[in-house]
Amino acid sequence: MIDLYTWGTPNGRKVSILLEEVGLEYTVHPVNITQNQQFTPEFLAINPNNKIPAIVDLEGPGGAPLAVFESGAILIYLAEKTGSSLLPASGAGRYAALEWLMLQMGGVGPIFGQVHHFWQFAKEDVPYAKERFKAEMLRLYGVLDKRLSETAYLAGDEYSIADIATYPWVARFAWHPCDINDYICVKRWYDRLSEREAVKRGMDVPNG
Repeated sequence: MIDLYTWGTPNGRKVSILLEEVGLEYTVHPVNITQNQQFTPEFLAINPNNKIPAIVDLEGPGGAPLAVFESGAILIYLAEKTGSSLLPASGAGRYAALEWLMLQMGGVGPIFGQVHHFWQFAKEDVPYAKERFKAEMLRLYGVLDKRLSETAYLAGDEYSIADIATYPWVARFAWHPCDINDYICVKRWYDRLSEREAVKRGMDVPNG
């Protein structure tokens, strides 16, 4: 059994999608970040970085409970725990999945997140920041589109944790100052993943 501490953000939805894909039982504990619940002592004991998502695996290594935070680390942990093909155990496919996961963690997530902030939520207009992050977002869309013109999924021919990590960020395309249809291969990939039942269920957590 996994305790999932999450909220309805792209980072949170990565983990619920993976849990649905691998079929692990889990209990959802909503952490309402709009009410600063991520700063409670109880949550900080699980994630000292006060960010969602986080998990507690009640049957961790050796049978002892284990807390894991940072969404990329959680995806790796759960894929390895279940022996899922979503992260190959060895070989080139493993490193391709990890490469594209790290691109999401270090590029897509932070940059798209800044676009969301400055274009949707900032209390004042900051043209320099908006254009700086928009330019990098467009560059990253181009990187993804080129990759997906060559392969069915980000890590190659097989669906992986890299796709799961990136999908919820692209799913916020309505917030992006560009047209997703200009990125034909990204749009095709997005539509294919949107048809997966596990993705539909995972995207509905914790609101379902």
